[in-house]
Amino acid sequence: MTTQKSPPKVEQILTFQLADEAYGLEILKVQEIRGWESVRVLPNTPGFIKGALNLRGVIVPIIDLRERFGLQTVQYTPNTVVIVLYVTDGNHVRVMGIVADSVSDVLDIKQNDIKVPPKLGANIDTRYMRGIYMHKNSMVMLLNVDKLLKLNEFEELDSIAGEI
Repeated sequence: MTTQKSPPKVEQILTFQLADEAYGLEILKVQEIRGWESVRVLPNTPGFIKGALNLRGVIVPIIDLRERFGLQTVQYTPNTVVIVLYVTDGNHVRVMGIVADSVSDVLDIKQNDIKVPPKLGANIDTRYMRGIYMHKNSMVMLLNVDKLLKLNEFEELDSIAGEI
């Protein structure tokens, strides 16, 4: 009697560009992709929080991933996008946006093709990385959105956003 192996689980990953590097996140976390538009600046927030948008009655904090990752900042262009995401922390779900240079593609990735992020030493922060995927000749760094945008870091935004 032969047992059939179940096919490997496949998930869809939205890929995007930051500083000429490819990043990816689970498509199920994405609510929508928008072109860059001006945001309401929020006082007394870290520099990587660009502000907030009122998106159909929901106040959405906008996070610049270049600044969050300590990358060189650039002027936003017509290709700059805001990826609006669902972030989960236990039983809480919040909508947040991340600024990316551009959106690339949606990939179907087998879970067993995702490599564990390497230990890169104490000076390089890999806590936001879920894994690495090799796509053609390039490396896609897969992000863990829930760790990247930890809700407890943004609790004070609720009171500030109420003023918008």
